[in-house]
Amino acid sequence: MKRRTRIEHDSMGEVVLPESALYGPQTQRALNNFTISDQKMDRRFIHSLLLIKRGAAEANRKLGLLAPEKAAAILAAIDKLEKDEIMVHFPVPVLQTGSGTSTNMNANEVIARVAVLGGMSLSPNDEVNMGQSSNDVIPSALHISSAIQIHTEVIPALGMLIETIEATAQNHHQVVKTGRTHLMDALPIRLKHELRAWSSQLEDNINRLKSSLTRLQKLPLGGTAVGSGVNCAPGFVDNTLASLNKHSAVEFEPMDSAYKGLSSIDTVLETSGHLKTCAVTLMKIANDLRWMNSGPQSGLAEIRLKPLQPGSSIMVDKVNPVIPEAVCMAAARVIGNDLSITIAAQSGNFQLNTMLPLAASDLLNSGELIANGSLSLGEKAIGSMEVLGEHMEEPLSKNPVLITSLSPYIGYMKAADIAKKARKENRSLLEVAQQETDLDHELLSKLLDPRYLADGGKGISE
Repeated sequence: MKRRTRIEHDSMGEVVLPESALYGPQTQRALNNFTISDQKMDRRFIHSLLLIKRGAAEANRKLGLLAPEKAAAILAAIDKLEKDEIMVHFPVPVLQTGSGTSTNMNANEVIARVAVLGGMSLSPNDEVNMGQSSNDVIPSALHISSAIQIHTEVIPALGMLIETIEATAQNHHQVVKTGRTHLMDALPIRLKHELRAWSSQLEDNINRLKSSLTRLQKLPLGGTAVGSGVNCAPGFVDNTLASLNKHSAVEFEPMDSAYKGLSSIDTVLETSGHLKTCAVTLMKIANDLRWMNSGPQSGLAEIRLKPLQPGSSIMVDKVNPVIPEAVCMAAARVIGNDLSITIAAQSGNFQLNTMLPLAASDLLNSGELIANGSLSLGEKAIGSMEVLGEHMEEPLSKNPVLITSLSPYIGYMKAADIAKKARKENRSLLEVAQQETDLDHELLSKLLDPRYLADGGKGISE
């Protein structure tokens, strides 16, 4: 069946496009030209772009530059789009022109087409894009979408993971286990302290992200093509931001230098770096969980993660730590995204960065992976894991490193001899120490108690 088409025109001439498409000729040219990948821009980015278009229409109406009925048609079109399955109307791939002009024009054309279908004639360039340029709109949408995502998705997800870890730590505050350095037995620690080290890492990550938010919330709107603000009326920026802030979960303000906002994405790179740090933290936690869950017969078996699915197509009754493994892969992707954003960030030649769509796509992908990875780790691993306290206690009494607490009393070399003898003869440290030193039983029992050492040699506590 032959596809029905219509013909439209742009500044370069005639373009054939699907009759039912809401987009116009410049979007169709982009679809014809950019065939390297079919990956589309993130929906969060498109929603942020529409926020800008809404704010611009309200600002231009207030400034008397756009007829009230035309502004109303733009706003009605945006309302309609946000209620529909929006992404079907925004097919331009991520790998397009580096300024994101095709995506900006995609939005302008779709809004205009919806208005035309509703009976109002609108120009995508002259009216929907009034006071704007792709060069200031696209980096602004990048900042807006990432700031909203971090504020509403990433930080809350990290916070929920912290709450899960803290609750688990409190529920098992009495458990003492073997500490490990270099993957080798070290001094005993309380499980709660091990877990709270994780939550402390996550809290640091939240603070880093909050710091970057203060810069992400500054926008280069009004800079138009090169930062100088040509074709942008006085009052446009303030009025656009007032509208934007009314419809957003995050408050935005003008960037100190629009020239900087168009030519560099340093804040985007900073934010990506903080998300990469989050990824490293999640990978550390996930790998610790994998080690602690290892076994169940020949590994550490300190915890038992909730069995979620069969672990092998051939080995019967095998169950794997699938959530930590998935989180590790998500973390690897975030680390890779940061490298691509690093390359994108150095591509600001003179007055414009020319890898904006890639930076936007990868940054939002990183935020999504961190948020979803945190939720999965908390809900499907840490929150439901079983702590095998008795299994942790069994090897503690035979841990030769316990002898460390005797060094101040008998010296390092003597303590080492006792540890070696206990290991060689498969006897307890307490038994050998009583035989080889003149320290009384009560003091030795205290010094070699794993709980005493786990509390830093400051006394025995529950």
